[in-house]
Amino acid sequence: MAKMVLDFEKPILELERKVEEMRKYADNPDISQEIARIEKRVRQLQQSVYAGLTRWQKVQLARHSDRPYTLDFIQLMTKDFVELHGDRAFKDDKAVVGGFARLDAQTVMIIGHQKGRDTKANLYRNFGMPNPEGYRKALRLMKLAEKFRKPVITLLDTPGAYPGLEAEERGQAEAIARNLFEMARLKVPIIVVIIGEGASGGALGLGVGDRILMLEYAWYSVISPESCSSILWRSWEYKEQAAESLQLTAPDLKKAGIIDVIVPEPLGGAHRDHAQTATILREILLAELKPLMKMKSDRLVERRIDKFSKMGVTIG
Repeated sequence: MAKMVLDFEKPILELERKVEEMRKYADNPDISQEIARIEKRVRQLQQSVYAGLTRWQKVQLARHSDRPYTLDFIQLMTKDFVELHGDRAFKDDKAVVGGFARLDAQTVMIIGHQKGRDTKANLYRNFGMPNPEGYRKALRLMKLAEKFRKPVITLLDTPGAYPGLEAEERGQAEAIARNLFEMARLKVPIIVVIIGEGASGGALGLGVGDRILMLEYAWYSVISPESCSSILWRSWEYKEQAAESLQLTAPDLKKAGIIDVIVPEPLGGAHRDHAQTATILREILLAELKPLMKMKSDRLVERRIDKFSKMGVTIG
């Protein structure tokens, strides 16, 4: 499968390829000096490019096919992961994965949307778009975590809940609404992490928590830029303008009080270094979990409901 390269990445990758070619002749002192000079130029170019990304370019990064997905984070951050399947009502939705795992010494229930990296895998995972049984499976696992008094971590990365007729027939809206209701009053800590795309109710169905974390180049919004453009301008051509108006990036949402923590990504984005991204996220998760684990369940629920009740409220 061809490596995905975004337009703004091309100048950086061209310089990196040049460095790789020159390494074949690194025994030559003059060549070694030139390599060092170009490597410095690459770092400067990366810093310049990624400091000036538009909101639409961040949306593109969040959709990068090499970006780490839920199962990648589980493999890199946790040990002894035991995947649990099915909603005990219809079937096992492959667009949502979850199970118990160990985050250091702490047992957690970790649940997230899962995409595929090629056409075959995406068809198997339904492009990361859950059906109702996916949300019902997630809720079943959360209730299991509550029973055994284990914290819940959810990883959000979906273009939206599946919009098909059969999903609506099986109660898509009710399944998402039920999750919002039950997550609000779950008596164990919940940490939500937006790791890629956080689109509409499809993401929010796993998105109610005590702390909301968001990777630096992820996005989170009630609607995608393309769909917003289609509704407002009857065309997808205005998706970049829509992205700017939606203010869907991590800094935007931190300023608005929607998220609590921006998780830094390696220079160039999470797709450039899965292991480093997972290490950064793991350390932040451990730090966030520590105070939550000390809280009484009634206090957790009270704070969580209060937190979401205040969102969107303006005074003046």
